[in-house]
Amino acid sequence: MRGGFGLVGPRRERHVLLAEEVDALALPVGDDGVVIGVDAEGRPAVLGVNRPTPYEVTLIGGLWTAQVLALRTAATGARVAVETGRGQVWSELAREAGGGQQCVTLHDVGRVPPQGASAGSPVLVVRDCGMRPPRGRVVAGPWQSVLTLLPYLSPTAPRLLRQSSLVGVQRVSPDEAEQIGRLMNLPRPAVDSLPTLGDGVTLWCTPRDRQFVMTQGTDAETGLLGGARRID
Repeated sequence: MRGGFGLVGPRRERHVLLAEEVDALALPVGDDGVVIGVDAEGRPAVLGVNRPTPYEVTLIGGLWTAQVLALRTAATGARVAVETGRGQVWSELAREAGGGQQCVTLHDVGRVPPQGASAGSPVLVVRDCGMRPPRGRVVAGPWQSVLTLLPYLSPTAPRLLRQSSLVGVQRVSPDEAEQIGRLMNLPRPAVDSLPTLGDGVTLWCTPRDRQFVMTQGTDAETGLLGGARRID
């Protein structure tokens, strides 16, 4: 015994790396957030939606992917507010999410109340408002991200893509792919691949970075939402 210091612990050699060995050290640690699928190398792809700064996401794709993102965000402890004109396609998800707790709420278009987002209670607002979503009353802010779902490229899409921090693109027509390529500064191989993407595959991109992600439903998600699909 040493006075004030407790028992003497076991003696072990120190763990030391030489300077030239540091570059070889790799840790399988990704970003913090929601696992939205796997990348081309089979590694988990993570979307950090709970942020202290405003975060706008636009998804040109199918309802299935938006609903999986909503479920997985709710599973992290965040609240999800869905602004939609087709509440019937979200009602079962809202009932089943959260194990009986109301973590997913549904609101008519233009009727989303202030959510009171905070670090202890982050919020994702999902805007499923059709091809021409009106400007939302509730916007992105600290700890409150907004995901806008567009089924196809629409006249409002250029504005939304320009103001978004991240854009997701699923299978689109060749003409739409060309327009998205110009707006997002995509390389030619990425533009050519967009009309051929399989169900559940999304190109997540910014004007500088891009990554293809395959989203596969868990057993619980598939039981609730069905299989991955691009067309609703």
